[in-house]
Amino acid sequence: MIAWPYAAAYAAAYAAAAAAAEIAAHIPLPGDSKIVRSLRARRGLLERYEAWGRTGRDDSRPLVWIHAPSVGEGLQARPVIELLRARRPNLQIAYTFFSPSAERFAASLGADFTDYLPFDRAVNARRALAALRPDALIFSKLDLWPELAHEAAARGTKLGMISATLADGSRRRGGFARALLREAYRALDTVGAIDASDAERLAALGVHPERIAVTGDTRYDQVASRAAAVDRSGALLAPLASSRPTLVAGSTWPADESVLLDAWLALRLAVPDARLIIAPHEPADAHLRPLREWAKAWSLTLDTLDTASPSSDVILVDRMGVLGDLYALADAAFVGGGFHGAGLHSVLEPAAFGAPVIFGPRHANSRDAALLIACRGGESVHDRASLSQALEVLFTEQDTRKQAGAAARAFVQSGLGAAERSVALVMEILKA
Repeated sequence: MIAWPYAAAYAAAYAAAAAAAEIAAHIPLPGDSKIVRSLRARRGLLERYEAWGRTGRDDSRPLVWIHAPSVGEGLQARPVIELLRARRPNLQIAYTFFSPSAERFAASLGADFTDYLPFDRAVNARRALAALRPDALIFSKLDLWPELAHEAAARGTKLGMISATLADGSRRRGGFARALLREAYRALDTVGAIDASDAERLAALGVHPERIAVTGDTRYDQVASRAAAVDRSGALLAPLASSRPTLVAGSTWPADESVLLDAWLALRLAVPDARLIIAPHEPADAHLRPLREWAKAWSLTLDTLDTASPSSDVILVDRMGVLGDLYALADAAFVGGGFHGAGLHSVLEPAAFGAPVIFGPRHANSRDAALLIACRGGESVHDRASLSQALEVLFTEQDTRKQAGAAARAFVQSGLGAAERSVALVMEILKA
């Protein structure tokens, strides 16, 4: 039973939802959707925690448990994990996630223990904590779970949050979330906020102001490191190298493509050898098929990564995990989500390579997009006409493109150091 003093109705609704999810996890559901995969993966989950606790947990070594719900938050956690490994090789690290889309990414981190996070019920939290026996539990970005935080604090486990950010219009500032999460926020021992505005909003949610430090966003370190390490002569990029002017469109949704594809056709009238590399957000056949049909209708040569050649007008990215490297080929980048309700995807990845970044109008919750616009490294467009104009300027005015690309790269460089500062916070609570 939750003992914190928020509204009983909210607590009951939250507990009922978690219990329902727990029951659903044991029902053999058909299909392979994200929801079904998420439920299926939680069968026997706590038994996996307990098995590792018996055979893998070394109680002579401190353990840091890092939770990041999906890939985006995981990318923020990655540089912190790498620095913790380098600075404290005796640490054990547990890494948990919530979304099935993060499963492959999580496996690449080299944590001592990696698995899904159990549904947020007190009994689950107690079993997971008893199995892992963490010295610190760190949440990446904002994915704070009240029952888990409460049970961890009761055990004396130190609680922290890194790259913490809270958009002005976030639903977490609404009445339900504030009532549900206030005591969890108050339990945090240390928080590294991205900027001063985030710090103020987090304090309003319940975090003790004296426990908040402005540390920046670790994604800047992550994308800069990836850009510096990219292998242009490797099996992925070398076959795609070309002198043709290239637009890389990443994480696009059909709503983005309905604007982008027409604008790119218009660009081809001014720049006939322009090339498009497009990576849909969900590279399932249902999403890829219309793109193939579009290319065929316009007599464009379309290939996938495995079959692309210098003559390919369109390269369709039909697998995940490679977009961050493909931006190395971009003269300019279009980032998807800005014409879609899910919100804008990461604009930092192309910016780290010095590519000017274009995106749609729905970017109100993206701090990075606003800052890129301010430094002239990025531009928001509202429709096909404005996108066509932006592309034509970038692909016909070389000086303009170079200046915008340099501004984008400098913007990323200005944000470096957040990983170091975040690791310092984690180390401090481990000492405590």
